[in-house]
Amino acid sequence: MAITALLVKELREKSGAGMMDAKKALTETDGDMDAAMDWLRTKGLAKAAKKAGRTAAEGLVAVAVEGGKGIAVEVNSETDFVGKNADFQKMVSGIAAIALTVDDTDALKAADMDGKSVEQTVTDAVAVIGENMAVRRMAVATGASVVSYVHNAAAPNMGNIGVLVAMSGDNEAFGRQVAMHIAATNPAALNEDQLDPAVVEKEKQVQMDIARESGKPEAVIEKMIVGRMKKYMSEVTLMNQAFVVNPDLTVAAAAAEAGVEITGFVRLEKGEGIEVEKEDFAAEVAKMNG
Repeated sequence: MAITALLVKELREKSGAGMMDAKKALTETDGDMDAAMDWLRTKGLAKAAKKAGRTAAEGLVAVAVEGGKGIAVEVNSETDFVGKNADFQKMVSGIAAIALTVDDTDALKAADMDGKSVEQTVTDAVAVIGENMAVRRMAVATGASVVSYVHNAAAPNMGNIGVLVAMSGDNEAFGRQVAMHIAATNPAALNEDQLDPAVVEKEKQVQMDIARESGKPEAVIEKMIVGRMKKYMSEVTLMNQAFVVNPDLTVAAAAAEAGVEITGFVRLEKGEGIEVEKEDFAAEVAKMNG
């Protein structure tokens, strides 16, 4: 029987399997749709696809540094148990090493990993480990030197939060302190220049509205806003934050004392921004018995 593109499309929609896998399944089963579905399930490919709709907000963030380049990669799973799985950790470590050779997430997913793409390697692992998984994002930091730090490490260079600090000047101990500071405070940007102007303007308007509620004259309000925006910058920009190691100094002042200039940073936190649908226990039981 001729395996048409329409037939392949139908099987892909039913199973969620990749195009080549769907075509191979139909070829192996002479175009029999049910038999092709069974073939995919036997190979674990339909199983992987079935799980692809489930929310993956756990997993690991891994970091790697080579010369003046550092990368952080987030690979998600459904449960935190998988983050402790040795096979999963080994795969994430391999993905992080490959990430050093590419520039963005799309290139990473398409990159070769032992003869298969990184994305296909993850899909294959879904069938083995039994949970939905995905390479969600990667970020790059470059500089004269780059220092990495992982918070809540599950294994070497991987954990819940991955931080990279790019510096001019060589002071690894200080760079690590700054990385730990970033993990704790989660600054929005390096300095005021790197903040989104729209975000700054919105904050200024909010502060203006709050100040006007006091009924004070506009001239007084203007002065109040200058102080309030300075305080805002000290909260959201790394260089203006009080350094957690020595709160008497800003991070910028501490860097000057350490003889380095911080030129950039990356902070990736596992599951950040992913909405996880929560069900109550009764609903969960009802669904299981439905």
